[in-house]
Amino acid sequence: MADTAVRRTRRTVRRADSAERATDRVNAAAALQRALDRRDNGGVTGH
Repeated sequence: MADTAVRRTRRTVRRADSAERATDRVNAAAALQRALDRRDNGGVTGH
């Protein structure tokens, strides 16, 4: 075995600009809201 370990860093191929990050955040929030809406359709109120 080698005496020294080689440390590999993970590099991103391309950086997302702020508009793409904002879009990703909106999409994630919408997906979370849909998941919560699907989960919350029973119980006492039962809408």
